[in-house]
Amino acid sequence: MSDSEDRRLKDRYSASCLKVQVRQRGFFKNSKPSFQATCLDLNRYGMALLCPRPLDPGTRLFMDFEGKYISESKVCARVVECRPFQAGYRISVQFSYYLNKKGYSRAVDNALSRIEGFYNRLAS
Repeated sequence: MSDSEDRRLKDRYSASCLKVQVRQRGFFKNSKPSFQATCLDLNRYGMALLCPRPLDPGTRLFMDFEGKYISESKVCARVVECRPFQAGYRISVQFSYYLNKKGYSRAVDNALSRIEGFYNRLAS
């Protein structure tokens, strides 16, 4: 992918030790059964996941993160891209909190900034 095709606003940082529980958001706030995914990389705006099953672009998600010094629940996101990768699917997601002013949450922004900062320091 060339630099002009890269949609990322910031660099992403490897975060393979971050545990991610993913739930598809259903109609009327009902969620479908959750599944475990592996975080490939992240920044405060999005994440790449290795998932056991495909997800359609546009699918809305709830994500729970668990790692060393990290615990964050019900982070909303949407699938941007899905393609076969290794033994599963590489899912690119954007976090929903910054996509529109109505859905912005300073608490989520701060939490994701702290998570990004933690993995940024690990990469240095």
